[in-house]
Amino acid sequence: MEDRSRILAEMNDRSREVFRRVVEGYLDSGDPVGSRTLTRSMDQKVSAATIRNVMQDLEYLGLLDSPHISAGRIPTELGLRMFVDGLLEVGELDGEDRQKIDATLGTRDNDPSSLFDRIGSALSGMTKGASLVLSPKHEAPIRHIEFVSLSPERALVVLVFADGHVENRVFTPPPGQTPSSMREAANFINALAQGRELGDLRGLIEREIATRRQELDVLASALVESGLAIWHDEGERSERLIVRGRSNLLASTDSEDLERIRELFDDLEKKRDIAEFLELTEGGEGVRIFIGSENKLFSLSGSSLVVSPYMNADRKIIGAVGVIGPTRLNYGRVVPIVDYTAQLVGRLLSSGNKG
Repeated sequence: MEDRSRILAEMNDRSREVFRRVVEGYLDSGDPVGSRTLTRSMDQKVSAATIRNVMQDLEYLGLLDSPHISAGRIPTELGLRMFVDGLLEVGELDGEDRQKIDATLGTRDNDPSSLFDRIGSALSGMTKGASLVLSPKHEAPIRHIEFVSLSPERALVVLVFADGHVENRVFTPPPGQTPSSMREAANFINALAQGRELGDLRGLIEREIATRRQELDVLASALVESGLAIWHDEGERSERLIVRGRSNLLASTDSEDLERIRELFDDLEKKRDIAEFLELTEGGEGVRIFIGSENKLFSLSGSSLVVSPYMNADRKIIGAVGVIGPTRLNYGRVVPIVDYTAQLVGRLLSSGNKG
């Protein structure tokens, strides 16, 4: 960070303007920007030869790159990062964008799942990128848990909360399960679970299994532990990652990068690195921008991510919203959209919880 700030500070006005105009031209068109184009847009009259010399200096510094033999330049990841940190002008949220977000979130449907789906669709539609919405885990006392056999290799564990919310997970049960062992496992858990939240349940059940193992059938005991492992591994962080607008990202990607984008979506489908996605917001309140290889979650796809956490009434980070797109995202427009959406979601969830 200090090196980037120093480089920017040591640039003269001409170098800074050339750099800024190359980046802005690339973000606008996606094409390399040439010296002749810049001669027509510079604040002061400068020859194309002078601009080419400045471009070469900026390329030497690692801020610009020549993708082809042509004289046009595009910013490198380092150049984009320096532009975002030092030269990007982020304005107020556009009035039309504000109205679209307000209209999307301001319906009478207060169901959280529907709310997060609408948010994802709105973000992807407005930004022409792919949106990520990490919904918070559900925290409420438990009413009922049930195991349902789907096949010898697959079972469903269903969790019903006291407020009526229902979640389920498909998992591989221990071999040899029978209908009676599933009923016994569910009865054992339900005797302990009622009125308790999921986070309090795992340790309690493990202690009960240890002290009452002889009372519990071996198969049922194995099923209880297996089912709880599913809820703990995914359920202690049982957030839901909603991805919308994949086609936008595919449409804006060069053919040679399509496979990397597919790998990104494959990772998201498998819910990998959900914890890491939330950790991207560890800096606290506010928008963060990750460009290309700067974070391991999206480094393979060479994409940029603009992400912001949202908080509950206690100012605790409980989820995040973000937009993924090519590195030539319109950062100046996307940043206020993501920021406003995150703040609005936090306020809606806080007011809903109070009600």
